[in-house]
Amino acid sequence: MPTTLTSAVILDRITYTWPDGTVALSDVSGAFGDGRTGLVGRNGSGKSTLLRLIAGTLTPASGSISTAGRVDLLPQQLTLDTGRRVAELLGIAPVLDAVRAIERGDVDERHFDTVGDDWDVEARATAALAEVGLPDGALDRRVGELSGGEAVLAALVGVRLRGAEIALLDEPTNNLDRDARARVHELVRGWRGTLIVVSHDVTLLEELDDTAELYEHELSVFGGPYSAWRTWLDSEQAAAVQAETAARQLLRREKRDRQQVESAIAMRNAHGKKLAAKKAAPKIVLGAMKRSAEVTAGKLRVEANEKVEAARTAVDTAGRRVRDDDTVHIDLPDPGVGTGRRIATIGDGERSWTIQGPERVALVGPNGAGKTTLLERLVASGAPDAGGARARAGQDAEDRGPGRAEAHTDRLGYLSQRVDGLDEAASVLANVRAGAPGVGDVELRNRLARFLIRGDAVLRPVSALSGGERFRVALARLLLADPAPHLLVLDEPTNNLDLDTVDQLVDAISAYRGAVLVVSHDDAFLERVGPDLTLELRDRRMTEL
Repeated sequence: MPTTLTSAVILDRITYTWPDGTVALSDVSGAFGDGRTGLVGRNGSGKSTLLRLIAGTLTPASGSISTAGRVDLLPQQLTLDTGRRVAELLGIAPVLDAVRAIERGDVDERHFDTVGDDWDVEARATAALAEVGLPDGALDRRVGELSGGEAVLAALVGVRLRGAEIALLDEPTNNLDRDARARVHELVRGWRGTLIVVSHDVTLLEELDDTAELYEHELSVFGGPYSAWRTWLDSEQAAAVQAETAARQLLRREKRDRQQVESAIAMRNAHGKKLAAKKAAPKIVLGAMKRSAEVTAGKLRVEANEKVEAARTAVDTAGRRVRDDDTVHIDLPDPGVGTGRRIATIGDGERSWTIQGPERVALVGPNGAGKTTLLERLVASGAPDAGGARARAGQDAEDRGPGRAEAHTDRLGYLSQRVDGLDEAASVLANVRAGAPGVGDVELRNRLARFLIRGDAVLRPVSALSGGERFRVALARLLLADPAPHLLVLDEPTNNLDLDTVDQLVDAISAYRGAVLVVSHDDAFLERVGPDLTLELRDRRMTEL
């Protein structure tokens, strides 16, 4: 059911095409109200692209966008720019730098113009960062020095400080631990103005007033939170399936009736021919009977064909209501890891645990505890080309992170939290080929199709992909590696996945015969994976839960 709120964003037949010709959005129309709306849809449906169009960072090929006020966007991939200062994420760097310059004695007039009346910017920003758990001095830190979750929280604080009338958040709870997610939920609950949130976080979506879905280039808005929309959609789909079944049954019945009509006409024609052969009536009477039979037969045929066509149209109409969505199919090769084989050792310097054979190990803990650093160290110890980890880790990771991590195999597959091990300029196919150099392009294309990456999409550069598409490419490169990894190291693997793909990933991990080490704040996901061992890293100590 549509909402009746005043429209803050109006989309009129928006079309956007990537430079390589791939259509991201086609003729999309709709409106977002002036409250809080969750925008959902499958990976690759165009959600992030739509937000960028609304924000003005992309320009539609056709159509128009009207907004009631300033627009501010929290992008999904903000953590990729690791050299930015936190003050830049908040959007206050020019004012902050001007205030500090004046305090140092630089009285250049341009500094005063930049500051305006915002003399307390540093105090306000520091207080806002403290509210989400970031310490004093965070303004001058680099994004690369923060965990992914800390960077997202800092950027979210920036959106609030800038105070735009329309705020767009793209997957704001990615990488966040329980406490940080709770802070985001609290911020969202008290948000004033128009808020549009793209998320796969069901708990966050429940905090919102409306739910919008982008599905096959159509935007629809439902007046209620995610659970109410999901209930409505499931009910609507059940009714659609029932209607399609009934329409197909009617079509079969009308086809049978038409066949019976044809049989009756044939029998009547045969009877007429017999009468004519026997000269059972005068010729003029037989001719009249024949003409009457032909007229009747024509009417019967027309009526029967019309009923069949009407039934076929009903089937087509009902069928269009029924969704037949593709899902990712992940079939992992057997890496040949025997039960009990030592794969890796991790610990905190005092205690250590050995990952053996096909074990599943979960590593949990708050943001900033050093989980990602520990994973990078582990991967760097085993494989120089594993996801670009060695370039990031090395001695720097040794200096700033707690714990011990050592791989006992050189076959590790690493999926980083920031999904930053991909070659942005290279094509999807080239990126995946780098992990499986011995596999031909035809076979790689077939394998990529299981990840819903088909046709010319494999030739698109990674830089043109959505967050969900980028993640699928990274996941494909990891899981399609040849030879297969003995150990999969996954850092927040569900961040950019739609719920259907999470289901597929759980099934794949369950069937995988190698070892798995996963960092995740998604309790539901970890419960489904069923770890044999769960370790918590907190305050530089590792404990078994």
